[in-house]
Amino acid sequence: MAATPEKPASATARRKTGRHRGEGQWAVGHFTPLNGNEQFKKDDDGLNVRTRIETIYSKAGFDSIDPNDLRGRMRWWGLYTQRKPGIDGGKTAILEPEELDDEYFMLRVRIDGGRLTTEQLRVIGEISQEFARGTADITDRQNVQYHWIRIEDVPEIWNRLEAVGLSTTEACGDTPRVILGSPVAGIAEDEIIDGTPAIDEIQRRIVGNKDFSNLPRKFKSAISGSPLLDVAHEINDIAFVGVHHPEHGPGFDLWVGGGLSTNPKIGVRLGAWVPLDEVPDVYEGVISIFRDYGYRRLRNRARLKFLVADWGAEKFRKVLEDEYLGRALVDGPAPEQPVQQWRDHVGVHRQKDGRFYVGFAPRVGRVDGATLTKIAEVAEAHGSGRLRTTAEQKMLVLDVDEAQVESLVAGLEALDLQVKPSPFRRGTMACTGIEFCKLAIVETKARGASLIDELERRIPDFDEPITININGCPNACARIQVADIGLKGQLVLDDAGNQVEGYQVHLGGALGLEAGFGRKVRGLKVTAAELPDYIERVLGRFQEQREDGERFATWAARAPEEDLS
Repeated sequence: MAATPEKPASATARRKTGRHRGEGQWAVGHFTPLNGNEQFKKDDDGLNVRTRIETIYSKAGFDSIDPNDLRGRMRWWGLYTQRKPGIDGGKTAILEPEELDDEYFMLRVRIDGGRLTTEQLRVIGEISQEFARGTADITDRQNVQYHWIRIEDVPEIWNRLEAVGLSTTEACGDTPRVILGSPVAGIAEDEIIDGTPAIDEIQRRIVGNKDFSNLPRKFKSAISGSPLLDVAHEINDIAFVGVHHPEHGPGFDLWVGGGLSTNPKIGVRLGAWVPLDEVPDVYEGVISIFRDYGYRRLRNRARLKFLVADWGAEKFRKVLEDEYLGRALVDGPAPEQPVQQWRDHVGVHRQKDGRFYVGFAPRVGRVDGATLTKIAEVAEAHGSGRLRTTAEQKMLVLDVDEAQVESLVAGLEALDLQVKPSPFRRGTMACTGIEFCKLAIVETKARGASLIDELERRIPDFDEPITININGCPNACARIQVADIGLKGQLVLDDAGNQVEGYQVHLGGALGLEAGFGRKVRGLKVTAAELPDYIERVLGRFQEQREDGERFATWAARAPEEDLS
């Protein structure tokens, strides 16, 4: 299918969309760029910037980079300029991009399905130590992110990553981003279906394909056959969720239109059951709808969730079937609710082949290159050649013989990688924050790590599942709206009237079990200094008032506002 239709659509086609031509939808014949992003994408495909990086920018240096490449097309290869040190959060929305830009980059390594070999992890760690000042964060999209990358070093980094089968292709930008996959795909005893073959085929067809490299905005995907619903399917643009069809057997339930940021929406079911071998076709159909019918006028309304909200599930499914698949999809059942709240696979678990996988928790996804190489060494020393990252900023070692488990656990915990972490270590997530992110207003990673230590010290006996998600700005990279306690960074006033770093508090969000966005109590903001006191106080009230077996999210939904402050 061509990336851009050759001629305008008919008036009938325009009426079908329910939107006017001013939305910039290609399928209704509107190809004129309506903003600067659409213009630079029309001028030159983002994938083409690699040649300029290799032949010009890496040789002539940072100052030689064209602005539309620097703050636009280079994202198609996983590169963002990072925040210049010393710029406080109050200036985030005031300064021009060139004032915020440092001459170093964040570089994102895409890890589809979270799948890594020990050789790949070792290379990731070595690159971190040699080119990234030791930085290497595990993200909630199963990727690894470096900082302090010089443009001069990017071609060599690509050579080393690609030599072991890794890539930064379309790790950022208006592209099909990394495909989340169950960290226990193919090995879990309770798995409904293994989605790995579909992930591989989608990568082969879609990633780096110029038919799909100019989307209205980013496109986030997830495929999992785990009954734990372990890939946050509710907040992806497209998700395939493992289900048992009563007549056809195991396959996938199709969801579209999820996403967070400043206009959060839970994805909707299309009511369609998709067999494993048809997942790539359906994926291609949905991403093509987004490309052709997606809104290209306003960036803040360009995600697929807005089109799905306007069309509804019934119309979206009909367009998918009639215009892109040429056939009807099979009706199917919804996924069953998971039987447990934790979906991160932390701990020691038996595989279906009798061996074990061991999941462990870094602090808020923050590791470093030296630690990653040591993880690879520890895994190999205990007979494993495979690892997985998770959508919860965690990591797993696979294929461990029972006799090796205890020694492996000891080796990981010697690196401060807990296999039996406290609920606070296990459930606290943080985005990049003001340390490196140009959009951030407050610190996140270091604050999250110190918060874990403080809560473990203050309430060591707390043993309920709890998620505390810390975000440096309103964009929700750390999923604040779907956490038990979500913290959105902003500047607030302390008791003395001084403007300081703080957080707006969201309470009672959830995924999996009764997915929803919880509640935002009017005026409920805390300073960074007050954060441990506040969380200790609200968790204490939860413990005092909860009913038998009640989850925090359920309690937070019914508690009076005075008990949440």
